[in-house]
Order: sequence, then C-alpha cells, then structure tokens
Amino acid sequence: MTSTDVRPLRGAVAAALRTIDANLTEFGAGYPGDTTVGQRYRPRGANVGWTTSFWPGMVWLAYELTGEETYRRQAEAHVAGFAERIHGRVDIDTHDLGFLYTLSCVVPWRRTGDETARAAALAAADHLLTRVLEPAGIIQAWGDLDNAGQRGRTIIDSLMNTPLLFWATRVTGDVRYADAARRHAEQLRLHILRPDGTTFHTFYWDAVTGAPLRGETEQGSADDSCWARGQAWGIYGFTLNYRHTGDPALLDAARRCADRFLSRLPADHVPYWDLVFGDGSGEERDSSAAAIAFGGLHELAAALGDESYAAAADRILASLIAAYGAGADSNALLRHGVYDKPKGVGVDEGTLWGDYFYLEALTRATRPGWTAPWLNEEH
Repeated sequence: MTSTDVRPLRGAVAAALRTIDANLTEFGAGYPGDTTVGQRYRPRGANVGWTTSFWPGMVWLAYELTGEETYRRQAEAHVAGFAERIHGRVDIDTHDLGFLYTLSCVVPWRRTGDETARAAALAAADHLLTRVLEPAGIIQAWGDLDNAGQRGRTIIDSLMNTPLLFWATRVTGDVRYADAARRHAEQLRLHILRPDGTTFHTFYWDAVTGAPLRGETEQGSADDSCWARGQAWGIYGFTLNYRHTGDPALLDAARRCADRFLSRLPADHVPYWDLVFGDGSGEERDSSAAAIAFGGLHELAAALGDESYAAAADRILASLIAAYGAGADSNALLRHGVYDKPKGVGVDEGTLWGDYFYLEALTRATRPGWTAPWLNEEH
C-alpha cells in the first residue's frame, strides 16, 4: 500500500491483534463458530467442520506480525487436536482437508519442524487422494464417496485445497499428490470457469465415465449467477495452482476471474454477496470475498508483472479498513460477511475465514516479501 495508507494500516493491525488477544482468552485451544451470531462468535465445542484451522491460522499470523512467543505457543497447541482428528477419522469426508491441514499443521512444520504436524498433514493429503474420482480426475467436494447426491461434485473452493497436495509432493518426492492436484485444477479450468470469466459454484461430473454434466450453485443467487466468494476463490486459487505448476492456462484463468470480479465491484470496492447485485440492490455485502480477493490479486499482479491488479487489491483493503472493521461490540475482525444467504446462515455477520484472509491481507501489506502459507516456499 502507499505511504499515505501507513497510519490506518497500522491501526487496523493493532485492532486485529487486540481482538485476537481477547479471543485467545475466550477460546484458547477451542474454536469459534463458523460465523458470528449477533456479531459475536460462540464456542464451537469440538474440532469439526471446515473452518477450524482459520483460528490457529490467525494466531500464526499474529506471531509473524509480532514475533511474540506467546502466539507461537498458542498456535502450536492446536497441532495435537488436528492430529487426533485425522488419525481418528473425525469429520474428514471433505476436500477441505487442504484448508484444515495447511494452516494447522503445514505452517507449524515449516516454522518449528514439528514432526507430529508433518505426519498429520501427510495423513490428510493421503486421505485427500482417496477422494479423487477416476476417470473424471476430480476431487469430490463433500460427503461419503458413495453418496449419490454428492458423487462427482466439486466446487470452486477446492482450488484452495490443492496446495496441501503440492506440499506433500515437495516433502515426500511422491508425484501422485501433485499429479492429482494438477489434473483437478485443469478440470475446473475447463468446466467451472465460464466463457465470460464468471464461475459456477459447483460442478458435477459423471463419476464413472468422467463426462462433465452441469454447473449449479449452492450458496449463490442462482445457477447462472456468480457467487462473489466463489469468484474470489477462483482468483486466488487459479493463481496459486499456476504458481505450483507453471501452467499458463491456469494463470489466464485467474486473470479472467479477476477481470470479471473487478468489473462488478460497487463504488466502495467491496462486493455484494453475488456479483449479479450492485449498488441500490439492497443486498448484503460479503467482506470475506473482498479479503480473499486481496491475496489473489496481489499474487496475480506478481505473476503477470501487472501492478494494476495490486492497485485494485489495495483499494479493496483500504475500504475494508475504513468501513468494515468490527467494533467493540463484536469479537470478529471484519464485519458484513455472508456465509450462505439462500439458507439464511451467517448473513451480515463476521466469518472465521473472512477474519483469517483479512489478517492475511494485513500481514501481506505490512511485510514486503511475505510468502503465503499456500505456497511451497519457506518464510
């Protein structure tokens, strides 16, 4: 960000750290819920669901921002619970093992050489391989592989889960992980990305023949609309998969996602929950989509050598800092997120992933040269 933005940026970091400190007192080694309820997170009660790793992920970011050992110890304390989860096979029938184990276990392995974390992350990568459906070549998103309603289905979010597989190849030398991730990303490029640069939220393949079937939505406004958070996952996810593979087609896919996303932003640069909506629609924003897009746009700018994408990202972050930070009545970092508007879940609330990616954005903005945990590069 520009020098004129330094003061609000520092204030945003300080506010975020104060909230994390308070949440460490409240949640400690436990986990907040997916979203706030009435602007406050409530205890989850167990390490289940797809979002729990965003909490230790934030604590690791706090450690990187400050170097304070208290944060490191608090973040490391979560490794044992995630190891128990994967080895005990607790709620692991999901592609979101990538989200879960990159932040909870790959990060501490890189930071401290924690062998328990390494073993748990590799076990998660092994289980993710079991979710690859041949000959479709995709990683099934949700549910038991025999679930007729979920069989052959993947979602745009999955592009953020493949980094765990690329990491597993890096540390073991076994190319099966990276090969599965590469093939999956290519299938999404071909089918979940539409010709106009928008994306489907979900897509189905015939799990037996491998034939592409249809695109749908689960959390967007309509099957043919463009769910904002999904488009943000596309920007960041296609760019990350390009970084891991060097495939220029994936970089082009990321650029197309970015161009469409940016063309649909309202005046304050924070999208409505579906890109079909604009100013005057009366619909809610999704600040989490904006926070996710920030990281993707910066990675894309670096990959393309085009600073216009970084400048667009900085305008988004400046708006989040100015108008979307949570106040004293909330224990979230970021207000005005949307989890699932069609189902009425987490509408105009804080979201755990939104908070994580907002803090990731603040970290990226304040630490030049910082490397995101989704990349196979040591800090």
